[in-house]
Amino acid sequence: MKHFLLLIFLSASLISFSQEEENSGEGGQDDTTKALDATATQWSFQFAYQSMPDYYSDIVNGAPRAAGLDNYVQLRIVAPIPLKGLTILPRVTLRHYENVNTGDSGIGNTEIFALIIPKAFDWGTGRTGIGPMVTLPGNEKVARDEWGYGLSGALVNTSGRWFYGVLLTQSWRSIDPRTLPAGSATTNPLGIAPFLNYRFGDSGYYAGNGDMVAQYDWSSKSFYLPIGLRLGKVWVLDKGSINAYAEYQTSALYKSWEGPAVQNSFRLNFTYTMPI
Repeated sequence: MKHFLLLIFLSASLISFSQEEENSGEGGQDDTTKALDATATQWSFQFAYQSMPDYYSDIVNGAPRAAGLDNYVQLRIVAPIPLKGLTILPRVTLRHYENVNTGDSGIGNTEIFALIIPKAFDWGTGRTGIGPMVTLPGNEKVARDEWGYGLSGALVNTSGRWFYGVLLTQSWRSIDPRTLPAGSATTNPLGIAPFLNYRFGDSGYYAGNGDMVAQYDWSSKSFYLPIGLRLGKVWVLDKGSINAYAEYQTSALYKSWEGPAVQNSFRLNFTYTMPI
């Protein structure tokens, strides 16, 4: 319950900050920035491939750190629902994972969440919102064979050629606590995904920090922080936009983290968006 209340507090802080930005913001987002913005009112179809060939193999808590999965293919669809007083952004993320060493592969935990953005919290150059999230069971060889539920909150803004923001996610495992192994908990780590993008003139090219999802584990009080670099280009079409990018990522803070820590990760992405 305390973690739920904390997420509510963080979301309220985002809303408070957004209202300050609304008073000072001018204009709106151009088509290139909208192509980078997952909270814009537009259809989005994303296809990505991520390879994680190397993980750190140091000692954590007296044992060698476990490696993660080798790669995954991701499909993400955003289907906006614009209403009179608010916009709902349902988002579905589907991944297929592969473990080269064991030969195991399968569908991971499918994530579905609906970001709710009241009109009062959309100030043109950005917006903020919060919404429910659910995760579906995945193949037990590469994911958890269980349901999950939680909340997500987002804040984004545009300032000149900069586009930045943060996404917060907190979920809980839908499982009987009595069946959990010793040391496990029903509360999943808090996900903190800050992003910062800079556009190079009107060329469509941009650079950013990538899909950087930091995690804080409530049980072990440990923190994991990846860091990366993304280079991409947006093509604005008559009825939509194409966003293509390549990304490299590694781990910046991971010594106290008990899970896998990626050493080298590479990602290719293509996204097609259609504004409403």
